[in-house]
Amino acid sequence: MLLGAALPLIDFFIVNVALPTMDHDLHAGPAVLELVVAGYGVAYAVLLVLGGRLGDTFGRRRLFLAGMAAFGLTSLACGLAPDAWSLVGARVAQGASAALMLPQVLATIHSSTSGTRRARALSMYGATAGLSMVAGQILGGVLVAADIAGTGWRAVFLVNVPVAVIGLVLAVRTVPETRSNRPAPVDVPGTVLLALSLITLMVPLTEGRAAGWPLWTWLALGAFPFVAAAFYVVERRADRAGGTPLLPPSLFALSGLRRGLPMVVPFSIGFGGFMFVIAVALQQGLRYGPVEAGLALAPMATTFFVASLMGPRLVGRFGSRVVTAGGLIQAVGIAMLMVAVWRDWQGLSLAGLLPGVALAGFGQGLQLPVLIRIVLADVPSERAGVGSGVMVTTQQSALALGVATLGTLFLSLEPSMGMGDALVITLAAQLAAIALTLLLSLRLPRAVA
Repeated sequence: MLLGAALPLIDFFIVNVALPTMDHDLHAGPAVLELVVAGYGVAYAVLLVLGGRLGDTFGRRRLFLAGMAAFGLTSLACGLAPDAWSLVGARVAQGASAALMLPQVLATIHSSTSGTRRARALSMYGATAGLSMVAGQILGGVLVAADIAGTGWRAVFLVNVPVAVIGLVLAVRTVPETRSNRPAPVDVPGTVLLALSLITLMVPLTEGRAAGWPLWTWLALGAFPFVAAAFYVVERRADRAGGTPLLPPSLFALSGLRRGLPMVVPFSIGFGGFMFVIAVALQQGLRYGPVEAGLALAPMATTFFVASLMGPRLVGRFGSRVVTAGGLIQAVGIAMLMVAVWRDWQGLSLAGLLPGVALAGFGQGLQLPVLIRIVLADVPSERAGVGSGVMVTTQQSALALGVATLGTLFLSLEPSMGMGDALVITLAAQLAAIALTLLLSLRLPRAVA
């Protein structure tokens, strides 16, 4: 199950260090390259809640196996894409496959474990999610530089094929079948309006800068609040009438979800934006190779893993204050990184990056696994698919928004300010997001189930 959780997140970030090589080979241009990232992210985010609902109805094991198989096939299509637009189409299909697979992971954990076993499983899931985001970038750099059998950037997709096969074999043997006792029909109006809400927000933010902010981007952004409001009204009406909305507003009556989910948004925006911006800055600004750019984040992966192992024991003693402490440590790490960039951008080495990156990773590792536990603690087992779909949709949408907003800020400032100063300003924006997570963490229930 954790392999199924890792693959979609790895593939969201694995392309960051491969984009320059893709541009060179496919003559894609910046707008199409943005679609390689955004096409996957949008399809993934739009369909996650629907994937959770389908798992509740038809069986989570069945949907997990179908999603894993489809992910392997669409990864093969990405790796064999003859041109840029074929790659964009394959990435959209890959994102849709990930949306079938990932919600079943949390839902299966939630419905087939309890007590300390559930807490341990959710901590492992949180650690896997955080490590996957960092490891994807490191792995991408290694594969592009290795140029296995002349595959170049294609290897970042082709590597998924044997992994998916292994995942299918293991899943057939070990994953239990679970489903909701009261499966709900698909909420067509809710699904359409949620899709339109995410598309009208994420596509223009991601594509706008590269496309030169044409009229359609402003029209889409202007439509977003109206479509989002319509989605809320339709879902609330269905919920009050005793129907089965895609995203029941009554779910937010649960204390853990209501207080924990808002924290996931600024946390993931900062995480997603940082990973994209640091890859661009190191490769284009300091002329790091893909391996160096990936390895610059190895300390973050290491400390994240260590912190995630320490988390359950610390939560037993200090409860949700572990999240607050993690935010403070992350803030110190980002501040140290800002100082290092400001003092000597052109001479910045891997050793100069290490203290800030390592501290930031440790702080993130104390936050994410605990947040996931808090968000899902009160969700009843029969709504596990919907609850996990809401959780991962929020996380994925915020990761994509981080790439769009912080990435756009950085790339807009760079021509006039230079790479180093633009990076400092972008890190300051991430620091503001961390300050927001710190404030929100004070509202979390002290005891963690």
